[in-house]
Amino acid sequence: MRKHSDEKPTMKLCDATLGGLPDGVLTPSYDRSKLSPGFVHIGLGNFHRAHQAWYLHRLMQQGLALDWAIVGAGVRPYDEDQRLKLAAQDYMTTLIELSPEGRTAEVIGSMIDYVPIEPGNAQLIEQMAQPEIRIVSLTVTEGGYYIDPVTKEFDTTHPDILFDAANPENPKTAFGAIVVALRLRRDREIGPFTGMSCDNLQGNGTILRQTVVSLARMSDPKLAGWIDTTCSFPNSMVDCIVPATGTKERELVQALGIDDALPVTHENFRQWVIEDDFCAGRPDWDKVGVTFTDNVHDFEAMKIRVLNGGHQVIAGAGELLTLGTIADCMEHEKVAALFDKVVREEIAPLVKPVLGMTPEAYIALIKQRFSNPHIVDTTRRVAFDGSSRHPGFIIPSIRTGLARDTPVDGLAFISAVWARMCEGKREDGSRIEPNDPVWDDLQLAAKAARRNPNVWLSQDQYYGDLSTQPRFVNAFDKWLKMIWAVGLEAAMESYLES
Repeated sequence: MRKHSDEKPTMKLCDATLGGLPDGVLTPSYDRSKLSPGFVHIGLGNFHRAHQAWYLHRLMQQGLALDWAIVGAGVRPYDEDQRLKLAAQDYMTTLIELSPEGRTAEVIGSMIDYVPIEPGNAQLIEQMAQPEIRIVSLTVTEGGYYIDPVTKEFDTTHPDILFDAANPENPKTAFGAIVVALRLRRDREIGPFTGMSCDNLQGNGTILRQTVVSLARMSDPKLAGWIDTTCSFPNSMVDCIVPATGTKERELVQALGIDDALPVTHENFRQWVIEDDFCAGRPDWDKVGVTFTDNVHDFEAMKIRVLNGGHQVIAGAGELLTLGTIADCMEHEKVAALFDKVVREEIAPLVKPVLGMTPEAYIALIKQRFSNPHIVDTTRRVAFDGSSRHPGFIIPSIRTGLARDTPVDGLAFISAVWARMCEGKREDGSRIEPNDPVWDDLQLAAKAARRNPNVWLSQDQYYGDLSTQPRFVNAFDKWLKMIWAVGLEAAMESYLES
């Protein structure tokens, strides 16, 4: 037992204390000592634990998939701190579901180990080469696949990739480690595993295949051919709003009486749509609500353009207006109206309905989810890494709108807001802390674009040939100049009245 400053006792989360956790907290009903690994998952962030690990846990609660437990992994030095914290609580996590009606808590136990972080990733490679590992999955962020943002081809010039190609036995990247592990499996006649991306990328399995096969080809073309013909890389769509963990989240779990160093809060909604393409088998996820379909593309297009795109529609404005959370953005009359107008008029008409959901119904669902006041999803988190998220979530709608001759005025407004945000000061004069891996470059372009908006659109790595499209360029020029001249709120009002 521990006592915090408010003197409320808490129970340290670990296998030995599961039976003594507070009433009302759901805990594993299965014997965790009987679990054996089937997965290696690279990137043990909040989203993975609230989504994929939860679905597997729910199967285990039914006495199923006990040979599919997760071994966690990472390839960056900062992952070691996460590993040590999870190891201290036997790799379990407290999930707190926050719905508008209240909250519930559940301890999940589907993860049983975490590979130590080390240069060269030897232990990770050997773990992935074990016969019982049948799926290697990843959440490494949208910008982590070494893709050229314009051509969408594999970036063979990146320093990390050049290093892995020259040093295939001691790779820096997760993908380099996967290539070596697959070579060991081939040479040991173990057979392939399925590579499964769980990141918010349209065609994420296709992109993962491109990255792994292309990297292998740089050092071992025969191995690349073997991977391409024997491994499977299913496309999938993942969905659940999972905020970052901070003081409020830790206080929530402490208030329940649990001492958990890495609790996760999440909304009361999950969705997972996957192609049923697994070369070495898979858990029966369909028994816990996962949808298997050959039509992942339409599901992911709706989600990525409406939800992820919708996040970018409001995050830049919210950051400039000092609105702390996404729920705060949806409470702001003009920001909420901006979301509704841009998404309804310029994004939703470009996506197809899917089984059980029209674009109009999906907009209503997303508005409800974004407005959940109990989800403390910070505007800063959603606005992070715009250099990956705008090319992934906003610019595709611009391109489709131009091709179909549908409106792009609002999408140009959102691009102008991003350019204004990257200048680095909010409307109240406060400083926006660096919030992108390439923040310095973005800030230089944003400051120059205040005088000449074309400077922003000339960043070909994001916009490609959009700087030559008059309909988009003229709208962007108009809105960025207006935002600087009269302020964001007045510019929003002008757009909303247009």
